[in-house]
Amino acid sequence: MKELSEKQSQILQFLQDFVEDKDYPPSIRDIQDGCSISSTSVVDYNLRKLEEKGFIRRDREVSRGIEILGARGRRPRVIDVPVLGAIAAGQPIPVPTSDRWAADVSDTVTVTEDMVRGRRNVFALRVKGKSMIEDLIDDGDIVFLEPAQTARDGEKVAVWLKDRAEVTLKRLYHEGERVRLQPANSAMAPIYTTPDNVEVQGRFITSIRPSD
Repeated sequence: MKELSEKQSQILQFLQDFVEDKDYPPSIRDIQDGCSISSTSVVDYNLRKLEEKGFIRRDREVSRGIEILGARGRRPRVIDVPVLGAIAAGQPIPVPTSDRWAADVSDTVTVTEDMVRGRRNVFALRVKGKSMIEDLIDDGDIVFLEPAQTARDGEKVAVWLKDRAEVTLKRLYHEGERVRLQPANSAMAPIYTTPDNVEVQGRFITSIRPSD
């Protein structure tokens, strides 16, 4: 990397490692923290130099719109996914406007289209609790879901429990005249209820652990 300064080489290596680990680009703040840089303006300056030298391409309209240019030359599409509130991976908790999902959105998270497997109308929820820890979904993680009204046995779903007016994330199983909502935590008991009390709202796609 003779064309690059030491700082630019450090940033480029961080970009490559971050994308390889998380499958989506870092934010300016991620780069500042990960490379121990004094300010975001220094990060921005060096990113401009990397872009001028052909190592990256940036979309300044998107918070994580950094693409590392490689041999394939394909630009991964970056999308903003609405974060619609919180979901319990433990005991169910209320989710604002969870009966319609499409209410006021106060937050978004930027990911590559590949990360959500090209699905459309994807939404995200922040996890509270540890009942899905054995599926590597921990407290504070962000889960991505596609809207769905049905699910096969064993799928991870966000379900609306009508009698509690609450939403929870669990694996769903149909067992005759009852439904079992199974946590992925051997220390926690499943929730049993009737099929007419359960409304599937979303089917799990993937999850990420926020870096900040």
